Amino acid sequence: MSELAAQVGVCGVLALWFALGLRAGPALRLPSQRGLWLTVLAATVAITLFQPRVVGWLTDLGGTYRTVSLVRNLIGVLSAGLVLLFIVDPTRARRPHLAVAAGLTAAMGSLLALFLLGADQTVSRTSPQGPADPSSLYRLILVAAHLAGDAVVVVVCRRYSARTDDRDLVWSLRLFAAGSVLAIAFWCGYLIHLYVRVDGMLPWLSLIMSLHGFFRAASLLVPVATASARSLAALRTTWLLWPLWRDLVAAAPHVALAQPQRTRVHEVLRPRSSYALQAHRQTIETYDALLHLQQYVRPDAFDRAHRQAGLRGERLAAAALACALDQARRAKLAGAPPSAPSALPGVDRGSPATLLAIARMWPPTPGALPAATAPGGPGPRPRRAGRGTSRRK
Repeated sequence: MSELAAQVGVCGVLALWFALGLRAGPALRLPSQRGLWLTVLAATVAITLFQPRVVGWLTDLGGTYRTVSLVRNLIGVLSAGLVLLFIVDPTRARRPHLAVAAGLTAAMGSLLALFLLGADQTVSRTSPQGPADPSSLYRLILVAAHLAGDAVVVVVCRRYSARTDDRDLVWSLRLFAAGSVLAIAFWCGYLIHLYVRVDGMLPWLSLIMSLHGFFRAASLLVPVATASARSLAALRTTWLLWPLWRDLVAAAPHVALAQPQRTRVHEVLRPRSSYALQAHRQTIETYDALLHLQQYVRPDAFDRAHRQAGLRGERLAAAALACALDQARRAKLAGAPPSAPSALPGVDRGSPATLLAIARMWPPTPGALPAATAPGGPGPRPRRAGRGTSRRK
């Protein structure tokens, strides 16, 4: 169990530092996100100093368990105070800020004073995760500061997440609150361990603290996850829509801001704009080209394609629309004159879902519908007579 707790602890610390590094630029530029980032930074440093391997490395460099524990305890209390400051910041009230600042200063000052004035200046070298001072007052101040901060976080985050419509903020607050619940469980168990010394309890507490780190990292990475999901959705739209967009734009080039690249691999690997803008542009231009090509759709094209498609459900309608559009595209490229627009069913609002359904059926079966011909061009080939039909006039 100790080995598992150590491995999970290392993974949790790495996840926290990764999240901090990834969000450092945006968070430090935006005052609304700076407090959360600094709060997680302080908690990350404290969690890092809680790992036995890190404590061992620091002692090998000349430090002592007692000094490392003091730094860890002070930074941990600082993170609890920063959490409270971050939570009360939206209220813009002066008294809560002063109260939190005063309480934070008193707690850190008391810990430092007890550390310097403690009668017992030795800490067992077999307990690198213990407090810096063995006195009961030191332990109670340390645990009470963390429990107060995390309890307020759970209540306030739950309240704020129920009021906002911002899904990113909702999930950030919920994950942050879940991490605080784990922190409360850790500090309650840690206090019991300090007084009762339950065998085998410390690895479980380390595991809880590591999971708490994962939730803190996740709360920071919610905007990154949302942006990545949107980029992947836009990339998928770009990839699926590209063949249909390319062919329709070739028949109606006036609707395109820029001509498609040679392949959709080039379009994805060397985009002219962001994936979101590229997907939006392809959707708009595909719909504009579709509206233009409705002037070249034969009146019975959709019904004939609907009967000949050989499919069922939504795929049947999408295949029929693809065949009708292909007939109109070929008619336009052949130079056929436009006529009164023949509206295609289901595409009057340019739904991206409808366009993607058509794109999945594109290109349709070659020659499914004959294209109209240009004036003076060759007419449709006459149907061959059956075996039992006379060819004499």
